[in-house]
Amino acid sequence: MGDSDAKREVSLKDQGNEFFKAGNYLKAAALYTQAIKKDPSNPTLYSNRAAAFLHLVKLNKALADAEMTISLKPDWEKGYFRKGCILEAMERYDEALDAFQIALKHNPQSSEVSRKIKSLNQLSKEKKRAEEVENMRSNVNMSKHLDTLKSELSEKCGAEACNEAFSFLVETMEMAVKTWHETSKVDPRVYFLLNKEKTDTEKYAPVVNIDKAFESPHTHSSCYSFLRQYAEDSFSHASCLVTPKNIISYPQVWKGQGSRKWKHGQSDGFFIQFESPSTRKLWFIPSSTENGKILCRDPVSLDISVHELIPRLFKQI
Repeated sequence: MGDSDAKREVSLKDQGNEFFKAGNYLKAAALYTQAIKKDPSNPTLYSNRAAAFLHLVKLNKALADAEMTISLKPDWEKGYFRKGCILEAMERYDEALDAFQIALKHNPQSSEVSRKIKSLNQLSKEKKRAEEVENMRSNVNMSKHLDTLKSELSEKCGAEACNEAFSFLVETMEMAVKTWHETSKVDPRVYFLLNKEKTDTEKYAPVVNIDKAFESPHTHSSCYSFLRQYAEDSFSHASCLVTPKNIISYPQVWKGQGSRKWKHGQSDGFFIQFESPSTRKLWFIPSSTENGKILCRDPVSLDISVHELIPRLFKQI
Protein backbone atom coordinates (compact mmCIF):
# COMPACT_ATOMS: atom_id res chain seq x y z
CA MET A 1 0.00 0.00 0.00
CA GLY A 2 1.42 3.39 -0.99
CA ASP A 3 1.56 6.52 1.19
CA SER A 4 -1.38 8.11 -0.63
CA ASP A 5 -3.49 4.97 -0.15
CA ALA A 6 -2.62 4.85 3.55
CA LYS A 7 -3.63 8.48 3.99
CA ARG A 8 -6.84 7.78 2.10
CA GLU A 9 -7.62 4.77 4.36
CA VAL A 10 -6.95 6.79 7.52
CA SER A 11 -9.04 9.59 6.15
CA LEU A 12 -12.00 7.28 5.45
CA LYS A 13 -11.82 5.77 8.92
CA ASP A 14 -11.55 9.18 10.58
CA GLN A 15 -14.45 10.50 8.53
CA GLY A 16 -16.46 7.46 9.55
CA ASN A 17 -15.63 8.10 13.18
CA GLU A 18 -16.82 11.69 12.92
CA PHE A 19 -20.15 10.64 11.38
CA PHE A 20 -20.47 7.93 14.05
CA LYS A 21 -19.97 10.48 16.84
CA ALA A 22 -22.57 12.71 15.19
CA GLY A 23 -25.10 9.85 15.16
CA ASN A 24 -25.10 9.37 11.39
CA TYR A 25 -24.49 5.62 11.56
CA LEU A 26 -25.52 4.90 7.98
CA LYS A 27 -22.91 7.29 6.57
CA ALA A 28 -20.34 6.00 9.06
CA ALA A 29 -20.95 2.40 7.96
CA ALA A 30 -20.59 3.38 4.32
CA LEU A 31 -17.23 5.06 4.99
CA TYR A 32 -15.97 2.10 7.00
CA THR A 33 -16.97 -0.15 4.08
CA GLN A 34 -14.93 1.97 1.70
CA ALA A 35 -11.99 1.81 4.08
CA ILE A 36 -12.30 -2.00 4.37
CA LYS A 37 -12.08 -2.31 0.60
CA LYS A 38 -8.74 -0.48 0.81
CA ASP A 39 -7.49 -2.45 3.84
CA PRO A 40 -9.49 -5.70 4.25
CA SER A 41 -7.29 -7.09 7.03
CA ASN A 42 -7.71 -4.18 9.47
CA PRO A 43 -9.66 -5.42 12.55
CA THR A 44 -10.42 -1.89 13.78
CA LEU A 45 -12.44 -1.13 10.66
CA TYR A 46 -14.62 -4.23 11.12
CA SER A 47 -15.06 -3.41 14.80
CA ASN A 48 -16.13 0.15 13.98
CA ARG A 49 -18.53 -0.99 11.27
CA ALA A 50 -19.98 -3.60 13.66
CA ALA A 51 -20.76 -0.77 16.09
CA ALA A 52 -22.43 1.26 13.32
CA PHE A 53 -24.50 -1.74 12.19
CA LEU A 54 -25.53 -2.35 15.79
CA HIS A 55 -26.93 1.18 16.03
CA LEU A 56 -28.71 0.64 12.70
CA VAL A 57 -30.18 -2.62 14.12
CA LYS A 58 -28.63 -4.61 11.29
CA LEU A 59 -27.71 -7.26 13.79
CA ASN A 60 -26.69 -10.12 11.50
CA LYS A 61 -24.30 -7.85 9.60
CA ALA A 62 -22.98 -6.47 12.89
CA LEU A 63 -22.36 -9.98 14.22
CA ALA A 64 -20.50 -10.99 11.05
CA ASP A 65 -18.21 -7.96 11.44
CA ALA A 66 -17.58 -8.76 15.11
CA GLU A 67 -16.64 -12.33 14.17
CA MET A 68 -14.28 -10.97 11.50
CA THR A 69 -12.71 -8.65 14.06
CA ILE A 70 -12.06 -11.62 16.35
CA SER A 71 -10.64 -13.77 13.56
CA LEU A 72 -8.24 -10.99 12.52
CA LYS A 73 -7.15 -10.17 16.10
CA PRO A 74 -8.17 -12.98 18.48
CA ASP A 75 -6.39 -11.52 21.51
CA TRP A 76 -8.12 -8.13 21.28
CA GLU A 77 -10.84 -7.46 23.83
CA LYS A 78 -12.79 -5.16 21.50
CA GLY A 79 -13.95 -7.89 19.10
CA TYR A 80 -15.47 -9.92 21.92
CA PHE A 81 -17.00 -6.81 23.44
CA ARG A 82 -18.66 -5.97 20.11
CA LYS A 83 -19.90 -9.52 19.77
CA GLY A 84 -21.31 -9.45 23.29
CA CYS A 85 -23.20 -6.19 22.69
CA ILE A 86 -24.72 -7.53 19.46
CA LEU A 87 -25.77 -10.84 21.02
CA GLU A 88 -27.31 -8.87 23.88
CA ALA A 89 -29.37 -6.88 21.36
CA MET A 90 -30.46 -10.21 19.86
CA GLU A 91 -31.54 -11.28 23.38
CA ARG A 92 -29.13 -14.20 23.19
CA TYR A 93 -28.03 -13.46 26.71
CA ASP A 94 -26.10 -16.62 27.55
CA GLU A 95 -23.98 -16.32 24.38
CA ALA A 96 -23.45 -12.61 25.04
CA LEU A 97 -22.26 -13.43 28.54
CA ASP A 98 -19.73 -15.90 27.13
CA ALA A 99 -18.36 -13.23 24.78
CA PHE A 100 -18.02 -10.68 27.59
CA GLN A 101 -16.27 -13.26 29.78
CA ILE A 102 -13.64 -13.75 27.05
CA ALA A 103 -13.30 -9.96 26.70
CA LEU A 104 -12.66 -9.74 30.43
CA LYS A 105 -9.91 -12.37 30.22
CA HIS A 106 -8.11 -10.21 27.66
CA ASN A 107 -8.64 -7.05 29.73
CA PRO A 108 -9.35 -7.85 33.40
CA GLN A 109 -9.27 -4.15 34.31
CA SER A 110 -12.18 -3.19 32.04
CA SER A 111 -14.96 -1.76 34.22
CA GLU A 112 -17.18 -1.49 31.12
CA VAL A 113 -16.98 -5.24 30.49
CA SER A 114 -17.54 -5.99 34.19
CA ARG A 115 -20.70 -3.87 34.18
CA LYS A 116 -21.93 -5.71 31.09
CA ILE A 117 -21.37 -9.09 32.76
CA LYS A 118 -23.30 -8.01 35.85
CA SER A 119 -26.15 -6.64 33.72
CA LEU A 120 -26.25 -9.75 31.52
CA ASN A 121 -26.42 -12.07 34.51
CA GLN A 122 -29.53 -10.21 35.69
CA LEU A 123 -31.08 -10.11 32.20
CA SER A 124 -30.45 -13.83 31.74
CA LYS A 125 -32.20 -14.62 35.04
CA GLU A 126 -35.13 -12.38 34.10
CA LYS A 127 -35.45 -13.97 30.66
CA LYS A 128 -35.43 -17.50 32.09
CA ARG A 129 -38.05 -16.54 34.66
CA ALA A 130 -40.19 -14.90 31.96
CA GLU A 131 -39.99 -18.11 29.94
CA GLU A 132 -40.96 -20.14 33.01
CA VAL A 133 -43.93 -17.85 33.65
CA GLU A 134 -45.09 -18.09 30.04
CA ASN A 135 -44.72 -21.86 30.17
CA MET A 136 -46.82 -22.04 33.33
CA ARG A 137 -49.44 -19.75 31.79
CA SER A 138 -49.76 -21.77 28.60
CA ASN A 139 -49.41 -25.27 30.08
CA VAL A 140 -52.02 -25.35 32.83
CA ASN A 141 -52.17 -28.69 34.64
CA MET A 142 -54.47 -28.83 37.65
CA SER A 143 -54.67 -32.63 37.93
CA LYS A 144 -51.17 -32.83 39.44
CA HIS A 145 -52.46 -30.93 42.48
CA LEU A 146 -55.44 -33.24 43.01
CA ASP A 147 -53.97 -36.74 43.42
CA THR A 148 -55.34 -37.20 46.93
CA LEU A 149 -58.82 -36.13 45.79
CA LYS A 150 -58.76 -38.66 42.93
CA SER A 151 -57.95 -41.44 45.37
CA GLU A 152 -60.69 -40.27 47.71
CA LEU A 153 -63.29 -40.18 44.92
CA SER A 154 -62.26 -43.62 43.70
CA GLU A 155 -62.72 -45.13 47.15
CA LYS A 156 -66.14 -43.56 47.65
CA CYS A 157 -67.83 -43.83 44.24
CA GLY A 158 -65.98 -46.33 42.04
CA ALA A 159 -63.62 -45.94 39.11
CA GLU A 160 -66.04 -44.88 36.37
CA ALA A 161 -67.94 -42.29 38.42
CA CYS A 162 -64.65 -41.10 39.90
CA ASN A 163 -63.07 -40.53 36.49
CA GLU A 164 -66.09 -38.60 35.26
CA ALA A 165 -66.26 -36.33 38.33
CA PHE A 166 -62.49 -35.86 38.44
CA SER A 167 -62.30 -34.90 34.75
CA PHE A 168 -65.20 -32.50 35.23
CA LEU A 169 -63.41 -30.77 38.12
CA VAL A 170 -60.04 -30.59 36.35
CA GLU A 171 -61.59 -29.18 33.16
CA THR A 172 -63.52 -26.57 35.13
CA MET A 173 -60.47 -25.51 37.13
CA GLU A 174 -58.22 -25.31 34.07
CA MET A 175 -60.81 -23.31 32.12
CA ALA A 176 -61.07 -20.85 35.03
CA VAL A 177 -57.26 -20.51 35.28
CA LYS A 178 -56.90 -19.91 31.53
CA THR A 179 -59.68 -17.31 31.63
CA TRP A 180 -57.99 -15.56 34.57
CA HIS A 181 -54.67 -15.54 32.70
CA GLU A 182 -56.31 -13.90 29.70
CA THR A 183 -58.59 -11.40 31.45
CA SER A 184 -57.55 -11.35 35.15
CA LYS A 185 -61.14 -12.22 36.10
CA VAL A 186 -63.66 -15.05 36.17
CA ASP A 187 -67.44 -14.83 36.17
CA PRO A 188 -69.15 -16.19 39.29
CA ARG A 189 -70.80 -19.39 38.11
CA VAL A 190 -71.76 -22.87 39.17
CA TYR A 191 -70.99 -25.65 36.70
CA PHE A 192 -73.02 -28.87 36.89
CA LEU A 193 -72.03 -32.38 35.83
CA LEU A 194 -75.36 -33.37 34.33
CA ASN A 195 -76.72 -36.90 34.10
CA LYS A 196 -76.44 -37.88 30.44
CA GLU A 197 -79.44 -40.23 30.67
CA LYS A 198 -81.81 -38.40 33.03
CA THR A 199 -81.20 -34.65 32.68
CA ASP A 200 -83.70 -32.68 30.59
CA THR A 201 -81.13 -30.57 28.72
CA GLU A 202 -83.88 -28.40 27.23
CA LYS A 203 -84.67 -27.23 30.75
CA TYR A 204 -81.36 -27.51 32.60
CA ALA A 205 -78.10 -25.96 31.40
CA PRO A 206 -74.68 -27.06 32.67
CA VAL A 207 -73.85 -23.52 33.85
CA VAL A 208 -75.70 -21.18 36.24
CA ASN A 209 -74.64 -17.57 36.78
CA ILE A 210 -74.51 -16.45 40.42
CA ASP A 211 -73.28 -12.87 40.09
CA LYS A 212 -75.65 -11.58 42.82
CA ALA A 213 -75.09 -14.42 45.26
CA PHE A 214 -72.63 -12.68 47.57
CA GLU A 215 -74.17 -9.22 47.78
CA SER A 216 -76.05 -9.88 51.01
CA PRO A 217 -77.14 -12.70 53.35
CA HIS A 218 -80.54 -12.65 51.65
CA THR A 219 -79.21 -13.07 48.10
CA HIS A 220 -76.81 -15.72 49.36
CA SER A 221 -79.58 -17.74 50.97
CA SER A 222 -81.85 -17.42 47.92
CA CYS A 223 -79.06 -18.48 45.59
CA TYR A 224 -78.19 -21.49 47.70
CA SER A 225 -81.82 -22.67 47.83
CA PHE A 226 -82.11 -22.33 44.06
CA LEU A 227 -78.86 -24.19 43.41
CA ARG A 228 -79.74 -27.06 45.71
CA GLN A 229 -83.08 -27.54 43.99
CA TYR A 230 -81.42 -27.22 40.60
CA ALA A 231 -78.90 -29.93 41.46
CA GLU A 232 -81.69 -32.27 42.52
CA ASP A 233 -84.07 -31.60 39.64
CA SER A 234 -81.33 -31.84 36.99
CA PHE A 235 -80.07 -35.18 38.40
CA SER A 236 -76.55 -33.73 38.47
CA HIS A 237 -73.69 -35.92 39.68
CA ALA A 238 -71.53 -33.03 40.89
CA SER A 239 -71.07 -29.27 40.75
CA CYS A 240 -68.21 -26.82 40.76
CA LEU A 241 -68.57 -23.23 41.96
CA VAL A 242 -66.12 -20.67 40.56
CA THR A 243 -66.08 -17.14 41.91
CA PRO A 244 -63.57 -14.28 42.22
CA LYS A 245 -62.53 -13.34 45.73
CA ASN A 246 -63.30 -9.65 45.18
CA ILE A 247 -67.09 -10.20 45.14
CA ILE A 248 -67.18 -11.92 48.54
CA SER A 249 -68.40 -8.77 50.20
CA TYR A 250 -69.83 -9.76 53.55
CA PRO A 251 -68.41 -11.78 56.47
CA GLN A 252 -71.41 -14.09 56.92
CA VAL A 253 -70.16 -16.21 54.04
CA TRP A 254 -67.34 -17.43 56.27
CA LYS A 255 -69.28 -17.34 59.51
CA GLY A 256 -67.03 -14.59 60.79
CA GLN A 257 -63.93 -16.80 60.52
CA GLY A 258 -62.42 -15.71 57.22
CA SER A 259 -60.20 -12.81 58.17
CA ARG A 260 -58.87 -14.52 61.28
CA LYS A 261 -58.18 -18.03 59.99
CA TRP A 262 -57.44 -17.55 56.31
CA LYS A 263 -53.92 -16.35 55.50
CA HIS A 264 -54.52 -15.28 51.89
CA GLY A 265 -56.49 -12.14 52.67
CA GLN A 266 -54.22 -9.84 50.67
CA SER A 267 -53.92 -12.03 47.56
CA ASP A 268 -55.98 -11.55 44.43
CA GLY A 269 -57.51 -14.69 42.94
CA PHE A 270 -60.59 -16.88 42.89
CA PHE A 271 -62.29 -19.80 44.64
CA ILE A 272 -63.23 -23.24 43.40
CA GLN A 273 -65.74 -25.23 45.47
CA PHE A 274 -66.41 -28.82 44.40
CA GLU A 275 -69.60 -30.55 45.50
CA SER A 276 -70.73 -34.16 45.10
CA PRO A 277 -72.87 -36.51 47.20
CA SER A 278 -69.72 -38.08 48.67
CA THR A 279 -67.11 -35.32 48.63
CA ARG A 280 -66.83 -31.59 49.24
CA LYS A 281 -63.63 -29.61 48.61
CA LEU A 282 -62.62 -25.96 48.48
CA TRP A 283 -59.55 -24.25 47.00
CA PHE A 284 -58.32 -20.72 46.59
CA ILE A 285 -56.20 -20.02 43.51
CA PRO A 286 -54.07 -16.92 44.20
CA SER A 287 -52.65 -14.85 41.38
CA SER A 288 -49.84 -12.35 40.95
CA THR A 289 -48.22 -10.32 38.18
CA GLU A 290 -44.79 -11.29 36.88
CA ASN A 291 -43.06 -9.61 33.96
CA GLY A 292 -46.31 -7.85 33.20
CA LYS A 293 -48.20 -11.16 32.93
CA ILE A 294 -50.95 -12.49 35.20
CA LEU A 295 -49.94 -15.83 36.72
CA CYS A 296 -52.14 -18.15 38.77
CA ARG A 297 -50.32 -19.88 41.60
CA ASP A 298 -50.86 -23.42 42.83
CA PRO A 299 -54.31 -24.02 44.33
CA VAL A 300 -54.45 -23.74 48.11
CA SER A 301 -56.73 -26.23 49.83
CA LEU A 302 -59.02 -24.64 52.42
CA ASP A 303 -61.04 -26.12 55.24
CA ILE A 304 -64.52 -26.20 53.73
CA SER A 305 -66.15 -26.47 57.16
CA VAL A 306 -64.76 -23.01 57.93
CA HIS A 307 -64.63 -21.30 54.53
CA GLU A 308 -67.45 -22.81 52.48
CA LEU A 309 -68.90 -20.37 49.92
CA ILE A 310 -72.24 -22.16 49.81
CA PRO A 311 -73.59 -24.96 52.03
CA ARG A 312 -73.86 -28.55 50.86
CA LEU A 313 -75.79 -28.91 47.59
CA PHE A 314 -76.18 -32.68 47.40
CA LYS A 315 -77.68 -35.11 49.87
CA GLN A 316 -74.78 -36.79 51.59
CA ILE A 317 -74.00 -40.44 50.88
